[in-house]
Amino acid sequence: MAALSAVPSPPWTPTADLLSAPAPRGPPTQEEVLRAEVERLGAAFDGEAGIAVLDVSEGWAVNFNGDAHLPQQSVSKLWVAITVLNGVDRGDFALTDTVVIRKEDLSIFHQPIRARVGPGGYRASLSQLLAAQIQQSDNAANDALIRKVGGPWAVQVAIVSKSLGEIRFGPGEKEMQTRAAGLTWKPEYSFGRTFWEDRDKLPPAERRAALDAYLANPPDAASALDIVDTLARLHGGDLLSPESTAYLLKLMAGTETGAGRLRGGLAPGWTLQHKTGTGQVMGRLATGHNDVGLLTAPDGKVYAVAVMIGQSRASFDTRQALMRDVARAIIASHRPVAGASLDTADR
Repeated sequence: MAALSAVPSPPWTPTADLLSAPAPRGPPTQEEVLRAEVERLGAAFDGEAGIAVLDVSEGWAVNFNGDAHLPQQSVSKLWVAITVLNGVDRGDFALTDTVVIRKEDLSIFHQPIRARVGPGGYRASLSQLLAAQIQQSDNAANDALIRKVGGPWAVQVAIVSKSLGEIRFGPGEKEMQTRAAGLTWKPEYSFGRTFWEDRDKLPPAERRAALDAYLANPPDAASALDIVDTLARLHGGDLLSPESTAYLLKLMAGTETGAGRLRGGLAPGWTLQHKTGTGQVMGRLATGHNDVGLLTAPDGKVYAVAVMIGQSRASFDTRQALMRDVARAIIASHRPVAGASLDTADR
């Protein structure tokens, strides 16, 4: 009988090749979808922006330029509120305590409380001042609270003691805003158009140099990533007592400023607890245009979000649209929690 010819070995080893083959790719995760959209929005924006979104329950975060230190402007009022409420938690003072605001105590720019300050001053409780500085972004109310806790340094100490990252508080509105404009503070800037008139008298090069110096090293700088981490910790009760946490989050839910920013991108059933910030404008150059907060889905899932525009020559609505689009991207990527009730929109 003829000998069988040798059977050649196959050119590949089936078991080894199957083990090394990539597994079938499933659909992208929510994190991947949102990361791609946040990066696209940030890259397409005409200006310097920092964007960060943190899933509070799962702990993952996505960002674009999220570690850049950008001007906070009135976002920093959050740290004043936390400092005040931390003092309440320690028993240093109570929300019913009052302070008197006199004409010489008034601040600069937006301060609705100014209309109530008569010849004898205006007496307000800490709770009234907190509502004014968070919900209306009232600079005079904020300054009064800063004086109550011991000055800007006391706010920075609170930030450091609670390990809030590299968040800076700055010297306060009066000094910071006048310095950024190339001016020196004087009481007349609390009234009328004196500030704007003096600023307009400056040579454009001198004013631009002062604004550039502010933007190069903002005394109120913070990163979007540090802010979303802080907001997540606030939501989780890590920064204040349960009572003070609930109190501050309720104030933030009633914020009146920034209707066209993050809030403008909300879908039905979604809620927002937030704080805005807006800096000075020189010609087409806008600075410190921000909105940060906690975005809650109808199923109760919470996202901390920060959109911070350091500087941009984009139009006002284009800047607002970036914030709205970030909110819409979060909502579009959201995947409802399995088994969660949908009756949680009022959380």
